[in-house]
Formats: sequence, C-alpha cells, structure tokens
Amino acid sequence: MFLSVFEMFKVGIGPSSSHTMGPMVAAARFLDLIRGAPFAVAGVKGSLHGSLAHTGVGHATDRATILGLAGFDPESYDRETADAALERIRETNTLAPEGLPPLAFDPREDLRFDFGPPLPGHANGMILMATDAQGDVILQETYYSVGGGFVLTEAELAQGKDSDEGAPVPYPFKSAAEMLRMAETSGKSIAQMKRENELTRRGPEDLRAGTRRLWQVMSDCIDRGLAADGTLPGGLGVRRRAQAIHEKLLDERGMNLTPPHTINDWMSVYAMAVNEENAAGGQVVTAPTNGAAGVVPAVIRYWLDHVPGASERRVEDFLLTAAAIGGLVKYNASISGAEAGCQAEVGSAAAMAAAGLCAVMGGTPAQVENAAEIALEHHLGMTCDPVKGLVQVPCIERNGLGAIKAVSAASLALRGDGTHLVPLDACIETMRQTGADMSEKYKETSLGGLAVNVPNC
Repeated sequence: MFLSVFEMFKVGIGPSSSHTMGPMVAAARFLDLIRGAPFAVAGVKGSLHGSLAHTGVGHATDRATILGLAGFDPESYDRETADAALERIRETNTLAPEGLPPLAFDPREDLRFDFGPPLPGHANGMILMATDAQGDVILQETYYSVGGGFVLTEAELAQGKDSDEGAPVPYPFKSAAEMLRMAETSGKSIAQMKRENELTRRGPEDLRAGTRRLWQVMSDCIDRGLAADGTLPGGLGVRRRAQAIHEKLLDERGMNLTPPHTINDWMSVYAMAVNEENAAGGQVVTAPTNGAAGVVPAVIRYWLDHVPGASERRVEDFLLTAAAIGGLVKYNASISGAEAGCQAEVGSAAAMAAAGLCAVMGGTPAQVENAAEIALEHHLGMTCDPVKGLVQVPCIERNGLGAIKAVSAASLALRGDGTHLVPLDACIETMRQTGADMSEKYKETSLGGLAVNVPNC
C-alpha cells in the first residue's frame, strides 16, 4: 500500500475537498473520456447524489462540477477566470473545454440534485452523461468522491483501486503495527521510511521542492487568513475572526499578566485563519481534507514560531510523518466526513499533526504512533453537521480545537516511552466501525445536529 505525501496533501480550492475538489476532478476525468470517444458528443448532463446533493449548494458542488466540465482543475484554479467562465456558460448554455467542440449545457436544467437514496458505492456519488445531437445519452460514468479530493469510478471502487499501483516500495506498511516493526528492524524513523518510499516515484529534489511548496501554500494561507476581515459567503453572516484575534494576541505579547493558556489561542487562530480562507473559496492544501485543512498548518506554524529549536528544515519530516499516518487512516477506515463523520476529517488531521509534531520534537516511532492514537481517540464519534451545508459552523472553530488536541497528544506521548494500552490500529478500526454505525443525519448531510438546531437563514 502506497499513498504519496502529495496525495494526502493536495493544493486545491475551498470549501471542500470531497464536495468541491472531487467533483471538479471527476468532471475533468469525464472530459478525457469524451475526448477518447469514437463518436461525436454534442452535450453533457449530470446528477449529484447523497451528500453531494444534500450539501452541494453550500459546498459549491454545482459550481465546481460545471467548472470542471469547462476544463478547470483545482491546482491551477483562478477565481476571476472561473467567475468569467461561469457567466459565459449561463449566458450561452454552452461549455467550451479545450480539445472539444462546444458542448450544450444548461446549468439550470442539466445538473440535477437527486435527494433520493445515495448511490450504492459511497455517500458522495455523481453521474455524468454525454449526449448526441438528439439529446440521447451515448456515454455515461459514475464517480465517487471518497474524501480528500480522491475520485474513483464505479469500476475502480469495486476493484478497490484507491492507491498508487507503481513500483514496489521498500517499506509497504499497511498498518501501524507493520510500520513499527519495520522501523524497529530498519532502525529508521517513520519519516525516513516514508521518504524512501517516495523516492521510488520521484527524485530527491522533486520531493524536496514538492514538500517546500506544500508548506509555502499552507503558510501563505495562514497569512492571508490572518490579514483578511469581512463576512464569509453563503448567507449565514459568519464574520471572519482570525484577524481581530491575531491583532489582540500581538498586542498582548510580552505582557507579564498574559495567562499561559493564551498559547491555545495562537494555535486556534492559525487554524481558524486557514479555514476562514477555505470557507471563502480560497487556495488551501487538503490535510487530509479541506474541512480539516487548518489543523496540520496550525501545528507546524505553532512549532516554528513558538517552540525553541524548531527549524523549517524539518518541515519535510513533519509532512512525511503526517502523511504516513493519514495513509493508514485512509486505507483502513476513511477520511471522508460523508462516510464517517468529522472524526474522519478533523480527527484524522489531529492524528497526523500530533504524529508530525512528535516526530520533529525527537519522538521515537513508538511515541509517534502513541501521539497519533491519543489525538484520534479523543475525536471518536464526532459528527459532521455543517449548518446550511457550509464549511463554517462548526468547522472553523473545530479546526482550532483539533490543533490544540494534536499538540496536547504529542506532548503526552513525548512524556512517555511509547507504551500504551490502545494501539493506533485499534483506534482506526474503532473509527471505521463508529462511522458505519453513525446515522446518515450526522455524516455531512446537514439533516441533523447543529445543522437543524441553529437558525440558518
């Protein structure tokens, strides 16, 4: 099993990796299918199912799907260009993707929200169709957005194709127990093993440049969020808070009466800055999802700016360690809120961040595994109930609390020797079972919890 650090961490756009980035990626894949078809295609249609239908408008799923069918992709996305393209599509009822003739598409009629039962493969399902000049469907594909921007066709999902199938890697751990055994046998850290696995796919300079870019995008996102104010889009009237909190924290620096727990506010404000940017549709890095994108960057920024001895040279080790843990969670359970609730998103992110921080602060592989387990264990059962389907309430503050839990988990693990009662594998399996048992109302459908108990208009 191999999931690259660049699969666990992807540069993309807000507000959701599974509801925004995933549908855009699926639409782009469908365009490639059309390009390879031996017949002429005159138009396209689509339908959104399950969680993609229930919270699609709040997550901009319709917008993302249309833009994907117009040829946009998450990594190179430009908001102004996209806005102009959408306006043209609404005026002309025509898509003009590169390498294809104009395709008929009426945004009001040709993308349908299906509020019936979800498709059988996953809660985030969508069907895309190509039509001929008479409007008959001549090509169709079902896609599932399975979390973190990962997209599988119906056939790929059935085959279990959810990881890289390239050359064998030297450390192919599929569980935390295997990871620890390999670390003990090899004498290597988790980051070192993960690095050697990555080097089977790319050269060392590409790896260094890629991880540097990931952190740069994360750091830039924090800085933009700390500098911005105003009200977030979507109709809830949620005001950005990160800028004002950050200014107060700066003013209080050096004051003798500042209480020690203020450090929690620093962790929270870094995370909130990212998730306010995500809620506004800005550029973020999935970590492992957009809804949980603030936890890992917040913990890295906390470590760099507040912990003596921290160095940006070790950020790659942080990311590699975090990716190793995230890969285990994704492979053995889920990172999708629509599949397992927010325990799969913020819980996974906290486990990844705790592991990364523990590693760069000198933790052994056993302590790193312990840190990840502590962080995940104390998110078990967390529901995903976004008010009005927006990635704002409770998502923004939840990332702040996830960062605090991650730092606490790493600190507790470093106080011990790695010995603990509940293995990370057992915690991941518990999360999977809890997600399977959880009511659909609490899995990113906005049909229960805060989403129905808070006025949202």
